[in-house]
Amino acid sequence: MRFKLLLSLLILSVSAQAHAAQRPVSLDVGGGTLYGTELLPDGGGKVPVVLLHAGSGPTDRDGNSKLLPGPNDSLRMVAEALAKRGIASVRYDKRGIGASALPVWKEQDLRLDDYIGDATAWLRKLRADPRFSRVVMAGHSEGAQIAAEACKQAAIDACVLIAGAGHPLDEILRDQLKSKLPPALSDQNERILAALKQGKPVDDVPQGLMMLYHPSVQPYLISSLKHDPRTAIAALAMPVLILQGTSDIQVQTSEAQALAAAAPRARLVMVEGMNHVLKIVGSDEASQMKSYSSPDLPVAPQLIDALTGFVKAP
Repeated sequence: MRFKLLLSLLILSVSAQAHAAQRPVSLDVGGGTLYGTELLPDGGGKVPVVLLHAGSGPTDRDGNSKLLPGPNDSLRMVAEALAKRGIASVRYDKRGIGASALPVWKEQDLRLDDYIGDATAWLRKLRADPRFSRVVMAGHSEGAQIAAEACKQAAIDACVLIAGAGHPLDEILRDQLKSKLPPALSDQNERILAALKQGKPVDDVPQGLMMLYHPSVQPYLISSLKHDPRTAIAALAMPVLILQGTSDIQVQTSEAQALAAAAPRARLVMVEGMNHVLKIVGSDEASQMKSYSSPDLPVAPQLIDALTGFVKAP
């Protein structure tokens, strides 16, 4: 009985220590509050910290989207893997997403520039924290564009772009849709993109394109079309790491190569077999789709190796 009691106390102690390494964090920005998670490695002393930023749409701090049938937990796994390597992290829900889905932020009010400003504010907060020796930002997918611009504004130590686009949004949409739309809709798509690129909202959107260009999302698209990822990465003076999976069906390897061409000093790492949610999968569609909602499938070890080595580099 005494042994069982001691064992129970030990388990409680270990659980408390594990819980103490992770804590909720928040940041007041633009009339609202963003909520996130800080994860610290075991031990004392100063450690490097990575600000993790999720991709586009309703993707939360853990890398999960309500548009998918289940979680994949990709960014949570990255944070946990970094902690095991002695690296702290902060990941947070964007405006309007997850715990940061406050009434003050409606879709029609969101702008890419707001996300960049929010990330910059987080980076400056981490820079001022005496617990951290280096501050690095790692953005995934659309988060890579946000990272490139926030890293410059906050003047931090290093920047990581994971599965990021290498071309402006209008060029990507044209490329992705050119073989999928009938000629009539293709012409309408070009008309809408041209107007949005000029900062002009479009009222007469065909039903076949309404999901992509519905009125409440157009202000966000207009703000996004003002940004070019090649310009953003070329402006970075700090060390930059570009990470791209060879099995990514959403972002082609040519996008990473375009980023690398715009910033010749950046380090480019291609992760063999990694897809867009940072898992190693087969090239078949069934494996790809399953991985988007598979929390038991780990993130690519090669990704963690490359990220860890870069963050810890002197």
